Amino acid sequence: MNQERLMQVLLAPIVSEKSTFIAEKHEQVAFRVMPCATKPEIKAAVELLFKVEVEGVRVINRKGKTKRTGRGLGRRSNARLAYVALKKGQEIHFDEEVK
Repeated sequence: MNQERLMQVLLAPIVSEKSTFIAEKHEQVAFRVMPCATKPEIKAAVELLFKVEVEGVRVINRKGKTKRTGRGLGRRSNARLAYVALKKGQEIHFDEEVK
């Protein structure tokens, strides 16, 4: 796979109460990914960027909500989320500084 493409697949980690619970209990990490990203690309990107071994990837397509803004209606953007299961003993820490 093209390394330039893999560097663009992961958009941001999801750091929330739910994702922290999932990380501790099931050894999974949540990411926002590009809408056209595939499971093999997500696996390769996580292994390349964080130097960990990935066991599996689950992907969710989340529709954006319709919200009111004053008198009009607005819409949040759609999102593609990936839950990456790490092999036993593997961890990703987002609070550490990248060198």
